Amino acid sequence: MTLKEWESNGWLKSHSTSRQEITQLLEIVDRDLKDSKQTILSSDWRFGIAYNAALKHCTVLLYSEGYKPDRNVAHFRTIQAFPLVLGKEKEGDSDYFNSCRAKRNKVEYDLIGGASDSEADELIEFVTELKTEVIEWLKIKHPEFIS
Repeated sequence: MTLKEWESNGWLKSHSTSRQEITQLLEIVDRDLKDSKQTILSSDWRFGIAYNAALKHCTVLLYSEGYKPDRNVAHFRTIQAFPLVLGKEKEGDSDYFNSCRAKRNKVEYDLIGGASDSEADELIEFVTELKTEVIEWLKIKHPEFIS
């Protein structure tokens, strides 16, 4: 499917973004990556913060393409749209993000100790690598949104 087809299904809405909005989202990513590395925090919290950074990357991709998710299952739709923007080869990454979404929900709302230090570190590393990829993608596809 395409983002346009998702919009037709009501899963996405048209969204007009700006350089300022994209910059602010990328600043949230930077803040969250920095904060997620604080070892005085619990693994659950570090994982949740890193998850937020990952979600913001996916949001940057969608917004840059002119869309935002419908409020209904917004995180899920944002993550699932990831390979529609960066390519089919990112489906595995989208699956990983979705499993992180489920884990983040558990540690946020249901239990303590659901994320290990190694899981938090793995997600932090993944988001760090994704940051480089998203910035390069923006430079090529939407230079108007990045300095």
